Amino acid sequence: MRTQSSAIAPTGIAVSGAPKATLGTLQAALGVTVFSLTFPATAWGLEGFGPWSLVAVRIVLAALIAGVCLLALRVPLPAREHWTGLAVVAGGVVFGFPLLTTLALQTSTTAHAAVVVGLLPLTTALLSALRVGSRPSRTFWAAALVGAAAVLAFTIQQSGGALSTADLYLFAALLVCAAGYTEGGRLARVMPGWQVIGWALVLCLPLTVPATALALSYEPVQLTFHSVTGVLWVAAGSQFLGLVVWYRGMAAIGIPKASQLQLAQPLLTLVWSVLLLGEHLTVAAPLTAAAVLVCIAVTQRARG
Repeated sequence: MRTQSSAIAPTGIAVSGAPKATLGTLQAALGVTVFSLTFPATAWGLEGFGPWSLVAVRIVLAALIAGVCLLALRVPLPAREHWTGLAVVAGGVVFGFPLLTTLALQTSTTAHAAVVVGLLPLTTALLSALRVGSRPSRTFWAAALVGAAAVLAFTIQQSGGALSTADLYLFAALLVCAAGYTEGGRLARVMPGWQVIGWALVLCLPLTVPATALALSYEPVQLTFHSVTGVLWVAAGSQFLGLVVWYRGMAAIGIPKASQLQLAQPLLTLVWSVLLLGEHLTVAAPLTAAAVLVCIAVTQRARG
C-alpha cells in the first residue's frame, strides 16, 4: 500500500522521500565524478587514436554494453512519443558533445576546456527553463550573463585576443550537451535513466558502426596503456555508466538541484589534468572556474 510520503522507484520498490533524495544526490554526484575524468581520458585516448576513430569507437562500445543490458532484461521498445526526445539525447550527449570536445582537445589543454565547459550547468539550467516555459528572475539572467562574460574573457585572453577553433568547438558542445541533458532529465521521469541513455546509444548504431569502420581505415591506431584505458573509460564510464547514474539522479532530485552538484566538475577536471596529464595551470584557470561556480550558484538560488 503506497502512502503519501513514499514514491515508487523505477524498480517498483517503495522509497520514502528523504532516502530517495539522498540516493538521487549520491547518484548525481557519482555521475559528476565520472564526467570530470572525461577530458583527461580523452587526452589519453588521442595518444593512440584519431579524433573520429576515438569518438566512433567509444559510442559503439558503449552501445554494445547498453544493448546487452537491454536484451538481457528484455526491455520493450520505448513508446513512440519518446523517440524524438531520445534522438535529442543521442544528438547531444552521445554524438555531438563527444565529437566536438574531442576535436577541441586536439589543440586545447584539458584545463582550458574544463573552464569553458564549466558553463554547462548554467546552459542546462537555461535550456531547462525554456523547455518547461518558466520565467527566470532578473537575478538569474544577471548571474548567467556575468558567468558567460567571465568564460568569454578567459577564452579570449588564453587564445591571444581571439576565439580559437577549439573554443568554437567547446561552445557548440555546451549547447548540444545542455539540450541532451535537459531532454534526458525529462525522459528519466517516465523511464529508468539507464534506459534513456541505453536506447539513445542503440539508436546511433546504424550510423556509428559504418563510421567506425571508415574512421579506423583512415586514421592510424596505436594501442598503448593510455590510449586503451582512455577509450575504455570514455566508453563504459563517461558514455554509459556515468550517464545512467546522472539521469537517475536528475530524475530523483530535479535538473536544477543536480546542476548544483555539477559545479564541482570543472574544478575536479583541473585537479585530474595536473595529476594525470602533468599540465601546469595558469592563475586564470582556477579563478575563472571559481567565478563561474559562484555565478551558477546564484542562478540556482534565483530559480528556487
